[in-house]
Amino acid sequence: MFEHDLQQQSTFPSDIQDSIHSTPKKTASLSVALATCAEEIAGAQRLRYQVFSEEMGAHIKSNNGLDVDGFDAFCDHLLVRDDATQQVVGTYRILNPMQAMLAGGYYSAGEFDLSRLAPLTDRTVEVGRACVHADYRTGGTITLLWAGLAKYIMARQYEYMIGCASICMHDGGHMAASLFSSLREEYLSPAEYRVFPHNPLPIEALDQSLDVTCPPLIRGYLRLGAYICGEPAWDPAFNTADMLVLLPLSRINPRYAAHFLK
Repeated sequence: MFEHDLQQQSTFPSDIQDSIHSTPKKTASLSVALATCAEEIAGAQRLRYQVFSEEMGAHIKSNNGLDVDGFDAFCDHLLVRDDATQQVVGTYRILNPMQAMLAGGYYSAGEFDLSRLAPLTDRTVEVGRACVHADYRTGGTITLLWAGLAKYIMARQYEYMIGCASICMHDGGHMAASLFSSLREEYLSPAEYRVFPHNPLPIEALDQSLDVTCPPLIRGYLRLGAYICGEPAWDPAFNTADMLVLLPLSRINPRYAAHFLK
C-alpha cells in the first residue's frame, strides 16, 4: 500500500513545491514504505541521530548512534530509501490514537497542554521526528514522505493530524518569536483548538520584528490548511521553539490530496 517509486523530482502543485524546493545533491530512485522490523526502525533512528544530534547539535543521548525514546515502540515509522543502497534517507514517526493511549498520551503532550484537543483525539494521528539526509533534501524526498503520510491517514480514516513544528533557536529565539508574530494573525487556530506550552518561549522578551522566512516544512503545512494552535514552547534538548500544528484533513485542497495519492 505504501510502496511508491519516484525519480528525484517533485509532483507537488507549484505553490507547495515552492515551499519545499532545494537544489538536489543526488539523483536517485527512491521508495517509501512503513518499517516492518527492528532493523528498519534502527535505520530511521540512525538517520535521526545524524540529523538532530550530529548536524543540528541537539542534546540527545546516543544509543549506539541511534536516537531512541520511549515512544518509538508505539509508533509506525515511515521510511524513504535510496533503492540502490537501501539506505534510509528520510523518515517520519507516526503515532495513531490507539497506540497513543497505550503510550500514555501523545509526544506533544510533553510540551503542551492539549486539553482542548481531547474531543478530537480518537480521530487524530500525531507525526514527528521528521528528517531527511542532507544529500537528499529535495522536493522528491518530501513528496514521498507526505504521500506516505496521506495514504496512511486516509486508509485508516483519521480526520486530524498534529505535530510539533520546530524553529531553530541558534539566535536565542528572536527568529522564532518574529515568525510566530508574523503568522499568528492569519494562521492561529480557533479558540477551541488552542494549546498552551508547559515551557513557553518568552516571546515578550524577544525581538518580534525581524524579517524572517518561514521554514519550508511549516510553510508547506500552512499552505495545506494547517493551523498554529498557540504560542511556541521551548525545547531545551533540541534547542528549538516548537509550535503545535493541527491539520484538519477536511481543510486540505482536493487538488493537493490528488497529488499525494498519485
